[in-house]
Amino acid sequence: MSQNPDSTDVSLDTLYRDIIAAHSAIRPAVAVTPMTYSERFSRATGCEIFFKCEHQQHTGSFKYRGAYNKMRLLTPQERARGVVVATSGNHGQAMALAGRLAGVEITVYTPQRTSPYKIEAMRALGATVVTVPGTSLDAEIEASRQAQLQGKPYVSPYNDLAVIAGQGTVGVEMNEQQPGVDVVFAAVGGGGLISGIGAALARLNPGARLIGCWPEHAASLYRSLEAGEIVSVANEPSIAEGVAGGIFPGAVTFGLCQQLIHQSVLVSEAEIHEAMRLVAVDEHWIIEGAAGASLAGALRMARGLAGKRVAVVLCGRNIDWPIFLKAVS
Repeated sequence: MSQNPDSTDVSLDTLYRDIIAAHSAIRPAVAVTPMTYSERFSRATGCEIFFKCEHQQHTGSFKYRGAYNKMRLLTPQERARGVVVATSGNHGQAMALAGRLAGVEITVYTPQRTSPYKIEAMRALGATVVTVPGTSLDAEIEASRQAQLQGKPYVSPYNDLAVIAGQGTVGVEMNEQQPGVDVVFAAVGGGGLISGIGAALARLNPGARLIGCWPEHAASLYRSLEAGEIVSVANEPSIAEGVAGGIFPGAVTFGLCQQLIHQSVLVSEAEIHEAMRLVAVDEHWIIEGAAGASLAGALRMARGLAGKRVAVVLCGRNIDWPIFLKAVS
């Protein structure tokens, strides 16, 4: 499995087999998260709303699935050299924990605007954190360059089939927990989560519609899919910083998302804030902005989904407390 495969070379059959292999191989280290029926959201929307609770995964996001799967597949020689990672936070935390458990040194390159809370969480798990001027894409480019210079494996947050296979176990679990859902909403940044879920559901529940949700302020992959090629997009600040940033040239997720996403929706910052507030009030959960984006997308489209079984992936909970309070007040 190559680290940075060409987007035209991906076989969905092979990716699905890798997802199924990961589904058993990552246990018990990676938790099976709940898929919870929401009485309140179902009553309010006219749909049957189920939350896939990835905010309850280890390190507070779905990212631990891909990180652990990638770590288990590294050779002893690769582990001995240490691993280089690029992240805006959640992938770095996940790789730091996977590295600590495996005895592997993790160096994380992160943009300067990364949350201090997330930087401290990565360091607390034993990672070395290097801040890079610019965007998340700038951090990815520098991390990839440094890994090549130092002869170390580079683990992208999304542009890696082993990482995508780990994220795809979300889709396998969803199908086991609630077979036959009609629609799945998931937030999209680099596309690793939605590609993995889509590859799993394409085989396990091919009738399900997969809807990608983007903040209006951070829609790089959305605009690239619209253009038919990876394009540079100037992002504005978004509370959904976990899905902000550009797309690495030639990213494998671009072609996967072209094949697997049935519909896309852009949501405003106000809609994300309101989704986060509603989850806090009705479910008593803290979720981060990216998770709010997926729910915001579902709420935006709920009127046309009456009577449907709808799954919303709440992808994480890692958000600075003052930012969360401001968003939901």
